[in-house]
Amino acid sequence: MTQAEFAALLTRLTAAAEAGDGETFAACFTPDGVYHDYIYGDHKGRAEIAHMLKYMFHRDATDYRWRFFDPVCNGDTGYAWSLSSFTSTVPEFQGKPVLIDGMSRFRLQHGLIADYAESVNGGVAMVQLGVAPARMEKVLRKWSGLLHERPGSRDFLAKKIGA
Repeated sequence: MTQAEFAALLTRLTAAAEAGDGETFAACFTPDGVYHDYIYGDHKGRAEIAHMLKYMFHRDATDYRWRFFDPVCNGDTGYAWSLSSFTSTVPEFQGKPVLIDGMSRFRLQHGLIADYAESVNGGVAMVQLGVAPARMEKVLRKWSGLLHERPGSRDFLAKKIGA
């Protein structure tokens, strides 16, 4: 995939996300593509990805905006920094606006996303929502455990410094 094709794919992806168009959003992925969401978990295949966008994210948020900046692509892997904002519709956080930034990694195949993962400081979002400190700690401990459980993380920690 070229740099220009990658940028165009990101534009299609974010336009569909903002519109809540799960089918167009999922069509940016390979049929067995995976979307790793830091809130809603992993979703594999276009049907699950479309469902996550339409019936989870757009259930819990309105006024959604998402833009990628400085995309880079080497053909089969792309990265981009993003800003996104939304207003919560979750009853306990109703009407609270949130702004977050993130870094995303895209594994690409045949002009589509085969695997999407993001690194987002969810603590920043939770502070804006007014999540209680004890609940924030519980969530952050869970995310920390998930990070340590990843095969890549275990492999990284098993290697000696400088190896």
